[in-house]
Amino acid sequence: MAPQRFHEQFDQIQRSMPDVPLALGPDDASEFVYEKGVVLARDGRDAQFVEDTVRTHFTEATGLTGDAVRRDSPETNRSGITRIRVGDPGHGDHRGDRAVTNALRALSEREGRAGRRLVSRNHVVSLSVNCCPGDEPVPAALSQGTNPAPELAGHDPDTAVKVLVVDNGLTHDHALVPLLAHVDGDLHGTETDSDGNLLQYIGHGTFIAGVLAAVAPNTNVTVRSSLNDAGAILESEFGDRLFDAVADGWPDIISLSAGTSNGSGDGLLGLEAFMQELRTQGTLLVAAAGNNASANPFWPAAYADQPDYQDVVLSVGALRGDGEYGACFSNYGSWVKVFAPGERLTSTLTGFDAPVPYEYQHSTYDACRFGFTYVCTCQSPSHTGVLSDDGTTTATPDQVMFEGYAHWSGTSFATPVAAGLVAAHMTANKETDPRVARQQLLAANTQFAEVRGAHVPALRPAGWRPVPVVQRPVGA
Repeated sequence: MAPQRFHEQFDQIQRSMPDVPLALGPDDASEFVYEKGVVLARDGRDAQFVEDTVRTHFTEATGLTGDAVRRDSPETNRSGITRIRVGDPGHGDHRGDRAVTNALRALSEREGRAGRRLVSRNHVVSLSVNCCPGDEPVPAALSQGTNPAPELAGHDPDTAVKVLVVDNGLTHDHALVPLLAHVDGDLHGTETDSDGNLLQYIGHGTFIAGVLAAVAPNTNVTVRSSLNDAGAILESEFGDRLFDAVADGWPDIISLSAGTSNGSGDGLLGLEAFMQELRTQGTLLVAAAGNNASANPFWPAAYADQPDYQDVVLSVGALRGDGEYGACFSNYGSWVKVFAPGERLTSTLTGFDAPVPYEYQHSTYDACRFGFTYVCTCQSPSHTGVLSDDGTTTATPDQVMFEGYAHWSGTSFATPVAAGLVAAHMTANKETDPRVARQQLLAANTQFAEVRGAHVPALRPAGWRPVPVVQRPVGA
């Protein structure tokens, strides 16, 4: 049986959020994860209107009692979002939630008249390697160095660009790495399981910080563990976490390798307040396009395609190892504004003070799960994973040992490449406005790549070394 990474990761996320019943959506496909029995609305009159409308719909249209429809105990939050319970979260299984679907249907006509979104599922926002990972990390020899290789420019604390990485924290031994001398922030906390194996996605934030520091040495990078629970959080909480991350001041650049699709073209209700505040600041949000191999918008990266945020958000897709074409897993479409190397990059993971084992979670495929013909990360290097065991095989999961560096793939890592190039442009041109630097960088860019038949802007840092691409033999 072929691995089913989205479903495997769904189970992993559900285990990390045991008190939150989750479902896959939309009902006829697996594109995102959301909380069962709950919808979101803006605080105030919108919340009351949604509650009343849904209650009436349940009573008149479905014959069910509307007594279960109620707002959860309101709490003051900066996101301006109210959770409204619309059904029994224990009803049904993970393949969908009829109560939530009916609640959305009850408001659809009224949303059309209002000209704006009134209600939303409560989506799970996760690291961009999470619900559909590009791959898992692979040990890399220290003698190979990082890829991108570190630029030789120095660090000047008076002019250093402030970059905030909103992710899952830093490994405990990151300070042993000279490349990360100007990186600080939150630690992961628990890094290994009871057997001493590195937990899944530990090192994700450290890896990103290493890529940023290599591309743009004149940066002060802060990593926040806003997504520490298996890299996943509910949309109703994510806006507040972002506000928490900038509580000490807005940085020049935010590098965010997380998000979700939602089956909609108008963003995430739970991020609306944060995005509006972001627009009034001078900060540039550089966000990952996601790894679903889909043209469907992935938020918040897709805000880059909205007129109000075109200069505020830079969405980043991933190029394959040779940098000439899009990586098989990368999302794509007009809403993805730039592509950068994101397959088999090399950066810091963990284990500098002692080697640490890792047990693979996902099995590789016999061929690319997205139909590409080159030997991609779907199939190479080959390994057997814990989560892919369906009970019909007795294969032992493969284990590897990390001693510092790793190869890793995903739009998660193309994102800090792009963020680093904006920061490096600011330093080289003494530009203090990151949004202006973004415009200048893209306007001066002469590099392109082919992604799904389209000619797209490509940002390739000078220190990046292409990785040879092998085509799969015909018939293999």
